[in-house]
Formats: sequence, structure tokens, C-alpha cells
Amino acid sequence: DLWPKVGELGFGGLYVSEDGGGTGLSRLDATLVFEALSMACPSVAAFLSIHNMCAKMIDSFGSDEMKARVMPDVLAMKTVLSYCLTEPGSGSDAAALKTRAERTNEGYTLNGTKAFISGGGYSDAYVCMVRTGEDGAAGVSTVYVEDRSDGLSFGGLEQKMGWRSQPTAQVQFDDCKVAAQNLIGEEGKGFKYAMMGLDGGRLNISACSLGAAQTALNATLDYMGERKAFGKSIDQFQGLQWRLADMEIEMQAARVFLRQAAWKLDTGAPDATKYCAMAKKFVTEVGSKIVDQCLQLHGGYGYLADYGIEKLVRDLRVHQILEGTNEIMRVIIARDMLKNR
Repeated sequence: DLWPKVGELGFGGLYVSEDGGGTGLSRLDATLVFEALSMACPSVAAFLSIHNMCAKMIDSFGSDEMKARVMPDVLAMKTVLSYCLTEPGSGSDAAALKTRAERTNEGYTLNGTKAFISGGGYSDAYVCMVRTGEDGAAGVSTVYVEDRSDGLSFGGLEQKMGWRSQPTAQVQFDDCKVAAQNLIGEEGKGFKYAMMGLDGGRLNISACSLGAAQTALNATLDYMGERKAFGKSIDQFQGLQWRLADMEIEMQAARVFLRQAAWKLDTGAPDATKYCAMAKKFVTEVGSKIVDQCLQLHGGYGYLADYGIEKLVRDLRVHQILEGTNEIMRVIIARDMLKNR
């Protein structure tokens, strides 16, 4: 029952164009939204981010016929979307994906497996990057695969450290039939579409790190005002005050960095991809550092589920892995620097 209610509020297409029926927010606006949502639960906020990333890809590159057919239910969140790029043998080296789509008279036949898919077996449709041509990025296309398609199946639910509010599973294609009109955009352009989607996805996941870290810091301030040690509340110890100050400085620096990267993407700046990568690495690491420090300042209580801090530590750890690992972010940054020297 949750998602249609979310759709009624316009969250099913936050940065889908208004002409396309969406809310038409900028990517800067969206960072504010996802930061606020993640203050309640970063896992649910991140799942909504994935849906929005897919919706924007269809709005930007789908045919008029496809948009008229699928977008009303996508925007209403009667159709929940998942993003399928990663495979068991291609994570960071995404252009090496092996899932193949063979041309048929009716469209495509898909064979292969996608791994670590948020919403696998739960979502109503899957935006999938598949190989329609040669090896490498130029041979990748993007197709829209509806749930219950012939030949579509799913692995068992993965048992994860965090993000437990959303299901994660393999998505398997065994002679899976996809209609020709479910090609998104042009053949051979799928990797470009996927990477453009990830620029915004990196902003969103960074915003989710910020929101969760802010929640942890707020809870820690309250706890430290109540917790007594050596005759006074622990927020009166200068050493602990300095730790609070350091966290606030890092939080604000990360927030400003994220907003700048979002502005770059909104304005089409030539270095937007580099800034999205820099923000993703910096902000997700700051978020994880802050929630870990907040757990420490809670002492033994921080380790208990009742206080909610340990959940944030678990949820935010994956933010340094998904949407491109933070190691790959450094590769993207360095390549841009060397290209423009």
C-alpha cells in the first residue's frame, strides 16, 4: 500500500519533466528531498532513488509510445522499477556485461543473470542493460522487462548486512522474451544511458548518507545531554565537544560539496560527472564516519538495536560500494584530471 501513496505525492517521478507528467524538480532539489527522506530511513529512501533513476531514463530516452504506455503507472508508483546493470562477473567493469539480447522477429530474447538487484523479485518492471552487439560499451542496449515475462526468474533473497527494508536478489533471464517496443532509446546507446543515470544516482545516495548522518548526530546530541558521568552530562566534556564540532564541520562541508555537484549536473557543466564522483566518494565516507562516531559516543547503548544507531552504521556501509565503488570514483576523477591537463 505504501508506493501508490508515495506516488500521489509526486515522488514517483521527482525529476521526470513536467511535460512528461513528473514533478520536474532539479537534481539540486532532489538532493534536499532524499536527504530529508533518509532521515527516517536511508534504505527506503535509496529504494525510491532507484525507481526515480529508472523513471528518468525512460522519460529521457524512451519512445513516445513507450512513455505513453508505461509512464502513467510508473509516476503513480503502481509500477515500481528496478535498475539492472551489475552481473556476477561484472561489477566495477560494467561494460563487460554478458547478458545477451538476441534479435527476433518480435523483439529480443534475453539470456544471462543480473546480481545484487534492489527489488529483484519484488518490482513490477526492470530497466536492464544487455548486450545486443560487440564487446565493450558500444554493444550495450537498454530494455524494459516487465515482471512475469516468459523466461524471467529470480534467485533467493540475499541476506545483507544492511538495507534490510528492501529485497535484493539475482534477476535471471532464460530465453526471456521482450517486445521490440520495449527497447529504451537506440541500440548501442545503453551504456551511455546507464552512466548518465548513475551521475544522478550518485548524488541521491550521497544525500541519503547525509540524512542518516544528520539523524545520528541529532540523536547523539540528545543522548549526550541526558547521559551523566563523573557528576555531569557528557556533553560538558571538552574532548567530546570537539568530536561534535568535527562532525558538524564535516557534515556541512559534505553538504556544500553535494549541492555544488548537483548544480553542476543541473547546468550541464562539462565536469559534472567528475563532481558527481567526487561528491559520492567524499559524502558517503563522511556519512559512514559520522554514524560510526555517533555509535561510539552512545557507548554500549549505541550497539543496541533499540537506539537505532547500529542500523544506520549497517545501512550506510553499502553506500561506498553501490552506484560505483568509491575506488572507481577515484578512477573517474583521475581520468578527468589527466584528460584536461
